[in-house]
Amino acid sequence: MKFSFNVPAIYLTILLSIFFQSLNFASVYAQNGLSSNWEFDLIVYGGTSSAVTAAVQAKKMGKSVAIVSPDRCLGGLSSGGLGFTDSGNTSTIGGLAREFYRRIYAEYQKESSWKWQNVKSYANVGQGTKAMVHEDRTMWIFEPRVAEKVFNDWVAEFEIPVFREELLDRGNVQAKPIDHEAAKFTPIVRRDSIAPGVEKENGRVTAIRTLSGKRFAAKYFIDATYEGDLMAAAGVSFTLGREPNAYYGETWNGNQVGVLHHGHWFKKDISPYRIPENPESGLCRFVDDSEPGNRGEGDSRIQAYCFRLCLTDHPENRIPFTKPENYDPENYELLRRVLVSGWRELFHKFDRIPNLKTDTNNHGPFSSDFIGQNYEYPEASYAKRAEIINAHRDYQMGLLYFLANDPKVPEDVRKAMSPWGLAKDEFTETKGWPHQIYVREARRMVGQYVITEHDCFGKSPVPNQGISAGSVGMGSYVLDSHNVRRYVKKDGFVQNEGDIGVHPKKPYAIDYFAITPQKHECENLLVPVCLSSSHIAFGSIRMEPVFMILGQSAATAACLALEEQNCAVQDLSLAKLSKRLKEDGQILKK
Repeated sequence: MKFSFNVPAIYLTILLSIFFQSLNFASVYAQNGLSSNWEFDLIVYGGTSSAVTAAVQAKKMGKSVAIVSPDRCLGGLSSGGLGFTDSGNTSTIGGLAREFYRRIYAEYQKESSWKWQNVKSYANVGQGTKAMVHEDRTMWIFEPRVAEKVFNDWVAEFEIPVFREELLDRGNVQAKPIDHEAAKFTPIVRRDSIAPGVEKENGRVTAIRTLSGKRFAAKYFIDATYEGDLMAAAGVSFTLGREPNAYYGETWNGNQVGVLHHGHWFKKDISPYRIPENPESGLCRFVDDSEPGNRGEGDSRIQAYCFRLCLTDHPENRIPFTKPENYDPENYELLRRVLVSGWRELFHKFDRIPNLKTDTNNHGPFSSDFIGQNYEYPEASYAKRAEIINAHRDYQMGLLYFLANDPKVPEDVRKAMSPWGLAKDEFTETKGWPHQIYVREARRMVGQYVITEHDCFGKSPVPNQGISAGSVGMGSYVLDSHNVRRYVKKDGFVQNEGDIGVHPKKPYAIDYFAITPQKHECENLLVPVCLSSSHIAFGSIRMEPVFMILGQSAATAACLALEEQNCAVQDLSLAKLSKRLKEDGQILKK
């Protein structure tokens, strides 16, 4: 039997989904009566941090709202292992996003929150800011279980109905073939037909249906998923992969062959072949056989995914690494060669969070990123996504076991890795394994305006970007793309490609028309996560604080549009929107 206890809840059978829904929402059904039809002013589809802030904002503005979540747990990556927040310039984080980090701070003022560690012994360090800022009462680094508690308490406080494990009926989804060549010189732009689970009239979504048979009607909708499923199912244009540099006049988009940022590349010559220096023996696992190509050419490749693992070296709270049933050490042959070459940066991204735990992320030439194995994910069926997620889980579980146990791994590495394990008190339903894979990039809408590196660098937009409306939030983080492939260089050695890290000179505005579809495609939908952006600009935008900011702004726009005689979101008074956002603490410019 395949080792698969931790299959994410999003991909359980519909029968199991209905069972859990009956448990989780008994109170909702008791108040409203058993029904398969629901109606609200606003429906937020998604379970991410952006979905929660959107719903809270709508409720604060006096509107009826519900979260229809394909996931079982709220918070997405913010409660799924990414506790070492990619905060960027924290002065740009206002409104409900900042309130989230203040609520985290409040949790860590409780003595009960420090089970395995004394708060005084916690190293108060983070990424560019202190982990815990007493002057502002914010905390930027935290445990997954604490974040999930904050999200659950938040929606309970505002009495927001949450329909968990409700999968949008996307119909008989057939992922389109991966064709990197087709995107070399012009971005791939797709517009799917309307899915069976979307009711649409006169350019507006009127209701959505889930696979459990429930129907959710509303005047406005927000797609706050990492995948952009509602957006695509509603017939809104989107793109995948990396645009050619020439299309938007960018520098850091497209194929980045030969560009080596961060430390996620092979620093020594490593043979990619099963028998070193013997091409006839075939390539090692997970090496792309494509040609290197030319810098700046487009393709449909996307950033690698991984699980952000919550590990601990505290014996009382540790689950030792176990061997997956389908474990194959050959999967990690390139890593073995890297270690034999003397590389020893293994623990550089075991970032400490409270209670002697980590947020462990990818680091180095061969690590937790399952490079090149996620291309099909954005458009795949739920079943196919489950296969891809399981493959990522097995790859990472095998990686951990390999490092701690394989006799071919240098002894000093095994000795250093052996004390580590998954945290017993995190993700208890899945035995310490995160409930959410890190979807760094999936679909990106092609909306009224496209955010590009020109916005991030404070330059003037180019004609292809569309029409600007005005700021609804700010980004500030590094334009950060993880690798998209592992290939063979012309000299016959292996290398990674796609890893980019370029700093914007200062915080930049995110345009309102980047979270709205083109008006002729949909008038009552907002998309704060899979927003309209080029690949490299999304590398900066894709941070959890920004998603929370944009979720709040999207909900504000929907509520104001409702008050303006149900106007199209594209026709909303931008002056009125800006005024309300500022009143609610959003930071729109610096």
